[in-house]
This record gives sequence, structure tokens and C-alpha cells, in this order.
Amino acid sequence: MKLKGCEILIKSLKREGVDLLFGYSGGAALHIFDALYKFNAANPDDPVRLVMARHEQGATHAADGYARVTGKAGVTLVTSGPGATNCVTGIATAQMDSIPMVVICGQVPSGLIGNDAFQETDVIGVTRPIVKHSYLIHDVNDVARIVREAFHIAESGRPGPVVIDFPKDIQVDETEFTTPDTVDIRGYKPKLEGHPKQIQKAAELIMKAERPFMYGGGGIVLGDASDEFRELVWKTQIPTTVTLMGLGAFPETDPLALKMPGMHGSRAANYAFQECDLIIAIGARFDDRVTGNLERFAPLAKIIHIDIDPSAISKNVHVDVPIVGHVKNILPKLTELVDKTSIEPWRNQCWAWKEKYPFTYQPKPGVVMPQQLIEEIWNLTRGEAILTSDVGQHQMWCGQHYQHIEPRRWLNSGGLGTMGYGLPAAMGAQFAHPDALVVCVSGDGGIIMNIQELTTIASHKLPVKTIVMNNNWLGMVRQWQELLYEERYSASDLHDNPDFAKVAEAFGVRGMTVKDPEELRPALEEAFAYDGPALLDVLVDETENVYPMVPAGAALDEMIGGIA
Repeated sequence: MKLKGCEILIKSLKREGVDLLFGYSGGAALHIFDALYKFNAANPDDPVRLVMARHEQGATHAADGYARVTGKAGVTLVTSGPGATNCVTGIATAQMDSIPMVVICGQVPSGLIGNDAFQETDVIGVTRPIVKHSYLIHDVNDVARIVREAFHIAESGRPGPVVIDFPKDIQVDETEFTTPDTVDIRGYKPKLEGHPKQIQKAAELIMKAERPFMYGGGGIVLGDASDEFRELVWKTQIPTTVTLMGLGAFPETDPLALKMPGMHGSRAANYAFQECDLIIAIGARFDDRVTGNLERFAPLAKIIHIDIDPSAISKNVHVDVPIVGHVKNILPKLTELVDKTSIEPWRNQCWAWKEKYPFTYQPKPGVVMPQQLIEEIWNLTRGEAILTSDVGQHQMWCGQHYQHIEPRRWLNSGGLGTMGYGLPAAMGAQFAHPDALVVCVSGDGGIIMNIQELTTIASHKLPVKTIVMNNNWLGMVRQWQELLYEERYSASDLHDNPDFAKVAEAFGVRGMTVKDPEELRPALEEAFAYDGPALLDVLVDETENVYPMVPAGAALDEMIGGIA
């Protein structure tokens, strides 16, 4: 029996275990949406659910959030032209953070490609710099193979987004449905096992070091290697930091945890980088927000770097012992070769920095402090919630003042820094885990960028709790303008914000406003207990800055602020 290309697509998605799509319909994808409708009507007990977002960017961020909490590729289905271009920010966000995603775009008929047809865009050309791979389907006989390859590429090796551009005529062409049982792509063979001699060298360096420092990144979370990472840390008893993307890989309540490093990281972690004699980097990429001035970063340290992506090794810093492979496979082998390190003076020094320089702030009478808000969320959830954020000051305070305990419970746009990410990502996470407490912490700038997804949340009765940290500014921009631009506040004033609680109510979401510190905890308790979606607009201190801060061009030990 022959099937249309659009029908083969849906059956292929089902074979890949896809049970949820985020999308928005349009002319060039109507055959696909119709095939999905028919498939679900014929399979009511085992459908591929379609969640209609209210903007394609929201759909991609929702698929991203779904992927981060499940480890499975999130899937987005959109139309051609503006439907595809509206996905660009979500695709770039996933690419920068190595998130598995498959984005399927309808396209104008093959014969019209290149003729400036209605709603035509060269989506392959537009997205080429921001995808792991992309396909333009030329033949209906390739549909099943391409879908299988797309998921394999998205989820294996260093994960990332894959785009499938699907012309309208190929969607209705017919062929028999066959799909390969295995995937064999020439030139794409991710290395999963580290070289034994390199692992041995790493173990020897660890046991000889006097001041070793463990540096974990998002690759540990994405590689489902948090347990293996913890075993290595606990066996060696080496002081540890994890990046913003790696939060949850190691419990921050552990004495060895020095909290996150970098521009707004802890003084303890930053001092440790500058004073250590060995860095064990695992699933991290030495990005600029972590290293500060590269020429003055970790001047005394040799570096071991474990990563599945060979291009990430020695890209930003020279590495002494590179190990290419999957961290989940490499870490147990490394752990077998090491023992508890004899570094009591170094551990004591790191603990002294940690005790002397905690993240702190000065309360103000009658004013909700932003750090207080994050601490109250922690007090009520104790790390059990899935927490998402947008980008800016509130994101940094979530990193500093929330104790991240478990992996895949912290979702944020770390690489691209995408405002508008938090709310749709929370939506995707809630679809993945319907019974979980999902809390989106957003700023008053970021929330409005994808606020339309409150409609999606309300229509599906998702119990997402949205907390707007409202300081009437683009807070991080204002902070930089205060410190570096002589208080010239250009295009950062948001005192014309709407009443977010009323806006939420208009979308069908419970809206609440908090202005008094005494009201904060009861309001959070009420929102978290509410059986449905709720938005809490919290008016916080307008002038508070995120400290400590490593100024641009400075070394990690040249932080300003953050000392009580």
C-alpha cells in the first residue's frame, strides 16, 4: 500500500517515539497537519499530540524545554516563509546550548523554489549557521530515511537542532513506506569511548595535583552523566564548580560545591580557578562568561578536558590532556583509576573562600529584594521544582540564590541569551511532566516577548506558575549603563509596563500582584497551591545590581561587589 509523503512523515515520527508536536499551521504545511489529524483519528489511544502554540518562536522554545527535561528531541512543525523564519531564534537557542530538536518546515512546491513564490524562504540557507544539520527533501522515497537520520543526528554526539524542509509537492507524492532499521551516515561517527591512555594520563595528573579543581558543564546534564560525575567528585573529594548550564549536575548543598563560576559567579569558584594547579573540565567549553580575560585565566593550571565534541577541545584554552568521548562512558573509567586526593590545605582554602564570600545582599525596609524572591522560591520548593528563566539579572539571581540539586530541573538560554525563552520552555516542560511543579521566573522585559503563550497554557489548563520579577527596567542593561555608561539609560526604561496580573487574567490565567515583603511568601504559597496556571507580578527593588561582577576585560579574581 502506497502512502503520501506527509503520511510517511507522521508514521516515521511515531516510529521515533514522538508523542508530542509543537506547531503552528499554514498553507505550505496543511497536507502534513491534515495527515496528522487523520492519523490521530485512526489511533485515538496512541496519538501524536499536537500543541498549537501562538507563535512559532514559542513552539520552538516549548520543544526545547520538552527536550531539556526529557533528553528526547523536541519536535516543531511549522509552515514555510514567516513560519520558518519565526523559528530562527528558537533554533539558534537550541544550537548554542546543544539541545536536541527536529524542526519540520513546510515549503513551496519544488518547481517554485527560487522563484520568490508566496511565503517562500530559503530556510536551509537561513538556518545553515545555526543548525547541526539540515535536509531539503527532493524525493518522497527519502522521507522515512531522512526522519530517522534527523533524530539520530539531533540526539547523538553533541546534540543539536536539525531542520527538515519539506516541499508541498513531495508531501503528496506517493510511495511504499519502508524505513531503515539502522542509521549509517558517512562522515558522522561520534566518538563515544575515550582513549585509555589519555584517561590514564588524566588519572595520574589528578593524583599528583596539589590544588585540583573540578569544572563541570552542561554536557554532564545532556549526557545523563550526573551520577557518574558525582561519584568522581565524592571519591576524589576535589572542590567543584558547575556552570550555569550545568547547574544540577552536582548538588549545591554539598560542601564540595563552590557554586557557579564566571562573570556573576561565586568568588570562591573564581578564586579557585585562578589559584588551582589542575582543572578537570568535563562537558564544558570554557566560554567567555566563565573564563573572563583568557590571557589571564587559570595561569597556574594544567588542563584536562573531557568532551564529546572534538572541536570544543583547545578551542578557547590550551588543553594538556584532551579526552574525546561521551562523559557517561569516560567518567566511570576515570573514577576507577583515582582515589581520594591528599589535598587538605587546598580543600580548606576553598571552604574558607566559600564561607567568607557567600552570595549576599542588603535588605531594604518595605521593599521586596529580588534575591529574597528567589530564596523564598527555594524555601518552598527545596529543589523539587522545574525552574525556567529568561535572561538577565533574574537569571543570574536564580543561579546564585536557588540551590540546584538535580539535573534537568533548570532550564535557561545560556549561550544565546534569549529573552522570551522562559515561559514557552516552562510550557514544554509541563507537557513533559504534567504532575511536576514548573516555575517560570521571568523579568518584566522577557515575559512580554512571548506572553501570547499564556493562551496555550490556559487552553490546556497547564499549572505553570509564572513569577515576573518586575523592576521596571531591562535590569542587566540598566546595570551596565549605570556602571559603564555614566548612567545614560538609553532604551532600558520599562516604567510603561502593563499591569501583568490583569494581562494574565485576560488570558485566562490567575493573576496576582505583590509589593510588600510580608506578602511575598503567602502569595507564592497561594500561587503554588492553585489548581491551574498562575502569574505572580512581584514588584522588586528597582536599583539592585547583580554582584559579584567580573568587568569586561578583567581576570576572574578582579571581581567587584558582592562582599557583605
